[in-house]
Amino acid sequence: MTHRDDSVEIIQQEMTAFARRARATAARMHPELSLVSYTLLAHLDDQQGCRATDLAAHYYLDKSTVSRQIAALEKLGFVERRIDPDDHRVQVLHPTEEGAQVLANVTVSRRQAFHERLADWEEEDLDRFASYLARYNAAQKRLG
Repeated sequence: MTHRDDSVEIIQQEMTAFARRARATAARMHPELSLVSYTLLAHLDDQQGCRATDLAAHYYLDKSTVSRQIAALEKLGFVERRIDPDDHRVQVLHPTEEGAQVLANVTVSRRQAFHERLADWEEEDLDRFASYLARYNAAQKRLG
């Protein structure tokens, strides 16, 4: 194995650990709001509504996965369907007031948790880490 291979292996292991912790943290912050549900709700809020098919395409998720997540969010009263005013055949998903409030609360909690974890990091390290994550995600998007 080369040094590069070793580094890539460490990155893969750390990203996996990060994803596990993110799921566990999401469950603690709101037991009924999974990380996927939180992400979808945040996207609906950010986009001021969109169709389920757009969510599936944006996150490279199977339509049935999005459908199950949206059904759970609707059951919790966090998402509602509205008829698209431009095309009455289309339903657009929107966060409800309660959903937007839960999202805001969880977002504040998540942001605080990140601040706490990164409190002793130097500004340069934070900038570099942010840049590396953005670069990684841009490559991920580009390569699919």
